[in-house]
Amino acid sequence: MVDKVEAMRRRERAAQARAQARQQERRRRLIRSGLITASALVAAGGLTAAALAAGGGGSTAKIDGVRSFGHLSRNHVQGTVKYAQNPPAGGDHSPIWLNCGIYDKPVPNENAVHDMEHGAVWITYRPGLPAAQLAALKATAGKTTFVDLSPYPGLPSPIVISAWGKQLALQKADDPRLAAFVSAYRQGPQTPEPGAPCTGGIGTPAE
Repeated sequence: MVDKVEAMRRRERAAQARAQARQQERRRRLIRSGLITASALVAAGGLTAAALAAGGGGSTAKIDGVRSFGHLSRNHVQGTVKYAQNPPAGGDHSPIWLNCGIYDKPVPNENAVHDMEHGAVWITYRPGLPAAQLAALKATAGKTTFVDLSPYPGLPSPIVISAWGKQLALQKADDPRLAAFVSAYRQGPQTPEPGAPCTGGIGTPAE
């Protein structure tokens, strides 16, 4: 087990290095693009010096009801973690991530949070959710990678969707905000380690 954990840590460090390199290159491209665009607009009289000085980041989707959580720690820890959100939306977590996929039983918070650090969206639902709604959730989760789906006892809402630092509570699976959330935050700009793996960890998805 120790050898497996160490091997996973080495893979994660390598993935983090690749992800950081991609992020740095993306920032350079955005900066170059931003400078070119800003220069063109200034030449055309479209921006003031004050607006240029203010700067800004990339746009994010505006989805009603999404809650944001900042300053989330990212330490690798052993054992159970007490999270501020239910379900968690980030924080300290296990050094081993969960294999992304559809689970028919609850999964450990600490492993699922590691998935979100890698850019996964975690869809949780109350046990006993009507079959038609569960089928709709499975259809959404099965469409793409970097999505976890699992039952979660004690949810404050029938369905809660989480990504790193983001969370949305829903009453029904046919709410269009479900697909919008997955599209906006799966490997989204809030992801601490985009490109890090969502396979090669622990857990065997049911589907």
